[in-house]
Amino acid sequence: MDTKKVWFVTGASKGLGLTLVKRLLAEGHFVAATSRNIAELESAVSDENESFIPLEVDLVNETSVEAAVEKAIAKFNKLEVVVNNAGFGQLGTLEEITDLESRQNFDINVFGSLNIIRKTMPYLRKQKNGFIINIASIGGLTGEFAGWGIYCATKFAVVGFTEALAAEVKEFGVNATVVYPGYFRTDFLTGGSLRTPKTEIEEYTVARQLQTAHEKDINGHQPGDPEKAALALVELVSMKNPPIHLVLGSDAFSLAEDKLNALQNEISAFKKLSTSTDY
Repeated sequence: MDTKKVWFVTGASKGLGLTLVKRLLAEGHFVAATSRNIAELESAVSDENESFIPLEVDLVNETSVEAAVEKAIAKFNKLEVVVNNAGFGQLGTLEEITDLESRQNFDINVFGSLNIIRKTMPYLRKQKNGFIINIASIGGLTGEFAGWGIYCATKFAVVGFTEALAAEVKEFGVNATVVYPGYFRTDFLTGGSLRTPKTEIEEYTVARQLQTAHEKDINGHQPGDPEKAALALVELVSMKNPPIHLVLGSDAFSLAEDKLNALQNEISAFKKLSTSTDY
């Protein structure tokens, strides 16, 4: 265990989380993996062994999260890398999505990750080292996707609290990175990972077109390879001076550049008005 790390990965029964867990186990790391459905997780990976422990967790229940963290510590005696990967996409314009739908998306994508951070940081802080990786989305940097407003808002939140977390835990030798994946060829756009609004308003044609494109055209044709994403995360953890922000995928990189350039141009264009408010 001196050369291999102990990882704690949420949302591990499918998608990027599952790919990452399999890669870690193949490389000899030790993995505590969580899912809301432990049977699904065990079927996807393997039965419990000396290197792997599957954990059924309700991320919005602090007691459930705390119990899972304690089981992981009891199994491996320490935690070194925490990956907040669990989440789902909520489609629908801001007018269409109900209060409940909005809150459910925030519960998993934001508050679930905060619960994990709150329950793992005491161990990382005490041991004076560790790494927390929060999986956001390129939608956490640019929200210009009609019908994805709430999902993007949850990912913008992940970016914000990761920046604060990085500043807070630096003195303890703990790193924090927010990852912005683009489109990766996982099952994110199918099944329970993508929810549509219960009530749709037909006037929102642009949002409906984008919704259809994600469900029918983009799905299965994503440019990103999840295996390579997993390798990138392993490499990230090995870095001496890791970044706080990491974009994954050529599509995400292009969107990030476009957003940053547009933001710089817009801010500069209104400099006179922006700086006119001082005493």
